[in-house]
Amino acid sequence: MAELQLPAPALAGDVVRLRAWRAEDVPGVVRAFEDPVIRRFSWRDEPFTEPEAREHLAGQEWARSNGDALSLAVVEPGDERVLLGEVSLHEVRPTRGSAAIGYWLAPAGRGRGAATQAVRLLAGWAFAELRIARLELTCGPDNTASQRVATRCGFSLEGLLRSHMPFRGGRRDSLIYSLLPGELT
Repeated sequence: MAELQLPAPALAGDVVRLRAWRAEDVPGVVRAFEDPVIRRFSWRDEPFTEPEAREHLAGQEWARSNGDALSLAVVEPGDERVLLGEVSLHEVRPTRGSAAIGYWLAPAGRGRGAATQAVRLLAGWAFAELRIARLELTCGPDNTASQRVATRCGFSLEGLLRSHMPFRGGRRDSLIYSLLPGELT
């Protein structure tokens, strides 16, 4: 697949700015994944070490260069050194016009609309620039914060995917939401 280009100009609102990951973000990623809320819903059982966080960010760049995913740092609009979280497109399938969207927030980003604004910015860009016709969002049935973000952005709940994915040595159900062009709120 073709490389996914970074949004230019950078996507920004009054609550967040989305930008490419930088080497200086590694300590912020490590700190974020020490948070029990992130670990509760994360694919990772343990926090990142600094080498693992560097490897993770390098993997994100590799996926972007191969056209599979686009992961962006969510930062303070007035101070890009303050890492609030991540928003990403993954499972990008241009020929099918589909992609999935995901996000996580560090404690400093919660309770202020950061995830909602980040998802809105990236979803709007994906519809306009990548010509995505369907965005999917999945989350655990117990992840009510993620469900609220999906609803605020205009995603429609489609159902429950039973035993959807490997998760912490077992399998996890997922709720699946979708968003079509024109539905973003």
